[in-house]
Amino acid sequence: MQTPRSILPVALVSGVIGGGLVAGAVAVLDIGGSDRTTTVVQQAPLATADASQNSSGVLTARDIYKRDAPGVAYITAQVVQRTSGGPFDFGIPQEQQGIATGSGFVLDKDGTIATNAHVVDGATKVSVRFGDGATHAAKVLGVDKSTDLALLKIDPKGVDLHPLQLGTSKGLQVGDPTVAIGNPFGLDRTLTTGVVSALQRQIKAPNGFTIDHVIQTDAAINPGNSGGPLLDAYGRVIGINSQIETGGGGNGNVGIGFAIPIDTVKQKLSQLKTSGTVSYAYLGVSSTTVDSSFAGLLPVKSGALLQTVDAGGPAAKAGLKGGDIQAQVGGTPVALGGDIVTKVDGHSIKSATDLQSLISHHKPGDKVKIEYVRNRRTHTTDVTLTTRPLSLTSGQQTP
Repeated sequence: MQTPRSILPVALVSGVIGGGLVAGAVAVLDIGGSDRTTTVVQQAPLATADASQNSSGVLTARDIYKRDAPGVAYITAQVVQRTSGGPFDFGIPQEQQGIATGSGFVLDKDGTIATNAHVVDGATKVSVRFGDGATHAAKVLGVDKSTDLALLKIDPKGVDLHPLQLGTSKGLQVGDPTVAIGNPFGLDRTLTTGVVSALQRQIKAPNGFTIDHVIQTDAAINPGNSGGPLLDAYGRVIGINSQIETGGGGNGNVGIGFAIPIDTVKQKLSQLKTSGTVSYAYLGVSSTTVDSSFAGLLPVKSGALLQTVDAGGPAAKAGLKGGDIQAQVGGTPVALGGDIVTKVDGHSIKSATDLQSLISHHKPGDKVKIEYVRNRRTHTTDVTLTTRPLSLTSGQQTP
């Protein structure tokens, strides 16, 4: 029998409405209330304990904490979210107020701080606190829900800021050491250690779209860790902790956490700083990867089989078609009969991820040449990409 599992954002939310306790809007998590017991466990070092840094530059967990913890922020957001009215509210939408807490880290001496979009979603007031205990008012500089990224800004005057060094998520391998620093359950500047336990994961962004190339780690991540840094053995940021997968009937850490890769973050920083939002190119399709499970069913061995095409979207206007024959392939429901995309601008498409990745490197208004197979014949069409909607709703596809 399968164990129940869910993937949750890891901001910690509580609130009071009309004198009653509410579960919160950013993440609905039962954290045990006042019955919680805190156990302090000494973490194992990443390298030899008798040397703070060896010849390769690898640091111990203790030294990473000493260097980077001052740059990790405790974020508190007063949030208001509207909910559909229940039977006792006569269907009138209601407002829920609460407090969301999460983590973040300093990007520069100008007072720019990175965190998760879901930490400040619906925020009316945001404050930031560092290890010295001083609280600073922060404004939301920009939000990109498609990557669950938000930038905050505080007045840097008189603040001893400690920007963290940004590394790269490129070249990471399963088994590489990881360190997470954050504020789980409100326990500020908590360090946990682990390894990269998997790569190329996909998680759902707050607006319903998919985030690719996500880092999976077994470093303990819990509610309140959202927006904090995931660091490598050199103390460089390789990701932003965002979600956890839970199981066994609880909502706590079970050793599976997910971090947005820092390379994805770095691609969005400039646009977020200047405009406050990020625009994405949009093709308007959903697809599935053609692999060996389709052997004998399709005329090609690899590609992206279109499942649906958004009516009125760029792909539909260019004549691309989705599937219309419902089938089971390898135990998974699929739609057959759709076009199979094999190339975009001459680049081979081996999977649905390849298609999404190539489109994501374009801007709205770009024209791309798509090669596809229909009825065993190869065709080409030019598609003018548009701006992706802010959120994924019924009938809209990705990329």
